Amino acid sequence: MRTILSLVVVFLSLSCFSQDQDAWVYFTDKQTDVYSLANPITFLTQKAIDRKNAHGVVIDERDVPVNEAYITQLKAQTGITVMAKSKWLNAVHVRGSEANINALSGLVFVSSIDFADKSLNTGKQAQQKQQSKFQETFTTFNYGNSANQIQMIKGDQLHLANYTGIGMTVAVLDAGFPNVNSMTSFQRLRDMGHILGTYDFVNRDPDVYTNTASNHGTMVLSTMSGYVDNQYVGTAPDADYYLFITEDARIVGGVENENPVEESYWVEAAERADSLGVDVINSSLGYGSFYNNTNYNYAASDFDGLTTYITRGANIAYEKGLLIVNSAGNEGNAGVNAPADSEYVFSIGAVDANGDYAYFSSVGSSIQPTIKPDVVAQGLASYVINENDVIGTANGTSFSSPIMAGGLVCLWQALPDKTNGEIMQLVRESASKYILPSYKLGYGIPDLQVALNTALSSNDVINKTDGIKLFPNPTSNRIYIKFPTNQSQLDVTVFDILGKQVLHTIINHTNHQLDLSRVSNGMYMAKIVSKDSIKSFKIIKQ
Repeated sequence: MRTILSLVVVFLSLSCFSQDQDAWVYFTDKQTDVYSLANPITFLTQKAIDRKNAHGVVIDERDVPVNEAYITQLKAQTGITVMAKSKWLNAVHVRGSEANINALSGLVFVSSIDFADKSLNTGKQAQQKQQSKFQETFTTFNYGNSANQIQMIKGDQLHLANYTGIGMTVAVLDAGFPNVNSMTSFQRLRDMGHILGTYDFVNRDPDVYTNTASNHGTMVLSTMSGYVDNQYVGTAPDADYYLFITEDARIVGGVENENPVEESYWVEAAERADSLGVDVINSSLGYGSFYNNTNYNYAASDFDGLTTYITRGANIAYEKGLLIVNSAGNEGNAGVNAPADSEYVFSIGAVDANGDYAYFSSVGSSIQPTIKPDVVAQGLASYVINENDVIGTANGTSFSSPIMAGGLVCLWQALPDKTNGEIMQLVRESASKYILPSYKLGYGIPDLQVALNTALSSNDVINKTDGIKLFPNPTSNRIYIKFPTNQSQLDVTVFDILGKQVLHTIINHTNHQLDLSRVSNGMYMAKIVSKDSIKSFKIIKQ
């Protein structure tokens, strides 16, 4: 993990590393003889099923757990340690010698192997790739110290309307949450029963409070759920929370551990969050360019929203209906982290208390499929609460991300019928630079009150289009179409501005997306024919 507490990069020679390698092993199939898609309660909670149904998210084979019999056989192989697993990608993260890992290809249930060290994938079709991590550098409610960072995005206006996160569930993926179980700043959170569960994916136990080398998660959580009467209020003080450790913050030989297995832990945690019915994930983490073994690093071109292992997992999380809010990174012109590079991840940059660009905030580029960061919030001199129960300031997109995440939680509480993509687009459109975005500030500072008012005032428009909704729009790749359950299918034709047909398809509730990956950037019109009407929508491909 590379924390925002330290922007110093420590380089080690390759001689420091053992012969062990990290790799992802992909399986051929799932255990569908045990788990039936017709009976999803066997592998998902009822809350998860209800959330998916409410937002038109299809339960598919990716929700089925990884075949444990395959994992058992892998563990029995010579010199192989299984570090993590992913049902969405049907893969496990293994560690062992190059020879022992390559020997796994002889198992009939192994479809492919992808080494984290890309040079070892010679002659193979490598499937994925990654960047830094933590983002931070130190330095009616009475908000006290937290007033500016909440009021900047108009989160206080949502609170006045009684949208404080009630009924919403957030998973915080981070490095450690020391003393959250005892600090007075989280007394209100504990007394209200808002901590629903904890798990440390690194050490494989539920203790996220004591067995950790980092206080990062405690400070991140405080910006959302901390409460000190007349002194401090988080942006979503009444939401429910799961606290997950996915970042290995241990210091080995004076150097912080940096390994791609943390990507795998992250995907595992996102899968568990989905199974538990979580609505929003806050991830103040980023990966890809600062691994101790430099052979594991990704190239700049790999931060394209499609390539790294963690980004691929995040993209599936979006498809499953989760809203992922991720810090853009503290690398300045070096660029955004993964998974913040994904168009389906809401990436948050940092500004100071006046709303001006914070010098460390990662800058997007044309490598990303859409404008990055998406929006910004206060990340320079953000007010946080540390593990000693002391209110102070810290710098980093690690804090602008949860400040914004809490605001989105409250907005989604107010607009429960909206999808994750629709919430993201409403917030972009409310932001200060929506008409003229930039790679430093994205679409600017959002106004959550404007986003709410826009959504409420557009209800009549939505009704006039028979409840058909297209998102995300603008897009770089896919457009999802949500339509009423009383419509079994829609006939969709897409035309360019000259009236030439570029795409025609029939969609239904199982297959409800348009693939625009082969269409040039620009504006298009979509004609959607239902059994009752014909409607037109403008689409922007960028």
